[in-house]
Amino acid sequence: MTLVDAGPLIALIDKGQGETHEKCIDAQKLVVGSLLTTWPCLAEAMYLLGELGGWQGQAALWRFLEAEALFVHAPGKDEMARMRSLMEKYRDTPMDLADASLVALAEARGLKRIFTLDSDFHVYRISDREAFEVFPSG
Repeated sequence: MTLVDAGPLIALIDKGQGETHEKCIDAQKLVVGSLLTTWPCLAEAMYLLGELGGWQGQAALWRFLEAEALFVHAPGKDEMARMRSLMEKYRDTPMDLADASLVALAEARGLKRIFTLDSDFHVYRISDREAFEVFPSG
């Protein structure tokens, strides 16, 4: 599975994102297995797709879920505690809830690869040590 942030989910659906849309379409070909996200990322993507294109964009994201091209992880108590700790640690970046949920999930599942447009994932460390394998690059 490959972790995915809200940004690529939006860009894959919204053609109005121009070059970013095309970049994410190309990057999607590098995905190994299914995409895995978290509830905070899904909520962010649903909200922003609604703002950008209304129900049509949101419906497209629902179709990703229904086709099982995208799975959503719900954090447990330990992951939520880790999310709080991460947000405190990276408060100067700052780290938002969605990013913290992805880092905590990476740690819980032993995942390293993330599909994101957020450059902060070059700063964040898995278990305070390991760098993410971020794509698409630059």
